[in-house]
Amino acid sequence: MAHKKAGGSSRNGRDSQAKRLGVKVFGGERVNAGQILVRQRGTRVHPGTNVGIGRDHTLYARVSGQVRYAVRGENQNSTVSIIAEGSPA
Repeated sequence: MAHKKAGGSSRNGRDSQAKRLGVKVFGGERVNAGQILVRQRGTRVHPGTNVGIGRDHTLYARVSGQVRYAVRGENQNSTVSIIAEGSPA
């Protein structure tokens, strides 16, 4: 004989893993070539000078230097650029 009554089942208890998206390096910070600047879904932030874009829309530094964010264009797109070390700002 069971000494406990049967418990009900729950339909809860599942969630997806967090994807750790967002800005990884902020304006004014110094970066090395290859360093990830922004992880995103779609191009919320667009690549500017000396910034590459990966196939998952990740933005990364192509050269070492200082990060600069700006809003550009008629659509007011947010853009990230790298001011290379040794170049005039």
